[in-house]
Amino acid sequence: MRKLIVAAFISLDGVIQAPGGPEEDTSGGFRHGGWIVPYADEASGQVIRELFSQPFELLLGRRTYDIFAAYWPRIRADSHNFIADLFNSVPKHVATHHRDTLDWQNSHGLQGDFVDAIRALKQQDGAQLLTQGSGDMVRQLLAAGLVDELRLMIFPVVLGHGKRLFGDNAQANAFTLATSISTPGGVLISHYVRSGDVRTGTFEDVE
Repeated sequence: MRKLIVAAFISLDGVIQAPGGPEEDTSGGFRHGGWIVPYADEASGQVIRELFSQPFELLLGRRTYDIFAAYWPRIRADSHNFIADLFNSVPKHVATHHRDTLDWQNSHGLQGDFVDAIRALKQQDGAQLLTQGSGDMVRQLLAAGLVDELRLMIFPVVLGHGKRLFGDNAQANAFTLATSISTPGGVLISHYVRSGDVRTGTFEDVE
């Protein structure tokens, strides 16, 4: 059984919308697109390289797929952009109602019920499943309890509104902090692994 890993750029108030550029996703009147760019440095770049150093297959919602498919195939093969090489070559599993319009190489539309399709993918042998962006899809995965790990890059900004990583229907789960580092620019990079049910108690229990 393979793991499902959610990787996300996230603000202090939980927003994940349009981290990479002003025109990435302006829905809902979002005006802060590109909010991660001022914090780009070698430390954060190294973390991203490490994330993609292990075998993976992409799991994408349709909006994120269309953004990626319009960009990554245009990066020249001789540009030495290792992310472009990876994203263009790895299998891409896409949540979409229009599977016949997936033109990016090695793309596959999920069939049938979304949650059942993801459970079936996880049961297969193969590389880990890795999400990028795809907020609507990720919230469904969290609601179904299908997320095994969270790889969060938490940026020191409050955006006020925008699409958020966690919805009110996320399944209750406890996670263990596996690693955590901060960059010179103040980005907190945290790796969480699901560790079971949420435990509760009272402070009288620990006296």
